[in-house]
Amino acid sequence: MLLPLKGRNICYDVIGPESGRVVAFSHSLAADLGMWTEQVPALANAGYRALRIDLRGHGGSTAPPAPYTIDELADDVILVLDALKVDRAHFVGLSIGGMIGQSLGLRHAGRMQSLMLCDTQTQSPADAATRWGPRIEAANKAGSLEPIAEETIGRWLTPAYKQAHPGRWQQIRDTIGGCTALGYEGCARAIANFNFTEKLGTVKTPTLVVCGTEDPSASPEASRKIASLFPGGSYDEFKGAKHLPNVEQPEAFNRVLLAWLGKNK
Repeated sequence: MLLPLKGRNICYDVIGPESGRVVAFSHSLAADLGMWTEQVPALANAGYRALRIDLRGHGGSTAPPAPYTIDELADDVILVLDALKVDRAHFVGLSIGGMIGQSLGLRHAGRMQSLMLCDTQTQSPADAATRWGPRIEAANKAGSLEPIAEETIGRWLTPAYKQAHPGRWQQIRDTIGGCTALGYEGCARAIANFNFTEKLGTVKTPTLVVCGTEDPSASPEASRKIASLFPGGSYDEFKGAKHLPNVEQPEAFNRVLLAWLGKNK
């Protein structure tokens, strides 16, 4: 489905009983709403409505001129909730999606029932320019993310997952390659220009921080520290998973997610 806005569209879908509490999902940079495929049946069966939203320039969402900010991307979530007349929702975000969740907790606390922040950071990495600059340049030169697709999915999923689930692995790899260069640049520059670390102690929304223990960009040590920044923040981990534990270990991830939602009705 598309939410038409001035000069752009936001793509989203919503699956589950209309009477269910909404759980909004925000995906990783270079992914799309299909990243949460493994979570939808479990949520719908438990009576929740899964709302999956594509970032700007990702999946079916339009890419307005770059750069973007994390706060602007968070406001896109609110625009979709408003269009659906949803007053409050749980939120689950991974990587840049987790950064968006922090902005929602800081700026739209009244709309958030709970936050689950996965494999994320609270401020721009010190090496942001050298980390994303060459990737942005390669994507812009090719007009797609195809030149960096293999490198990206190698950070996301283990070789064991690729061997066991080649079809799903290929779907995710093709999604990376198909992401727009403009959307990638806009969101990457948002990641390179934010810092919520000192503010998170003011977030009153219940917050759970999780990570895959083999994630090269969100270690257990760093993720535990993030959890400690939130008043009463909680932490959990998925042993052996990389950047997408929701894909790599869906049963374990869904157990943690449903327990968290049940705790914060």
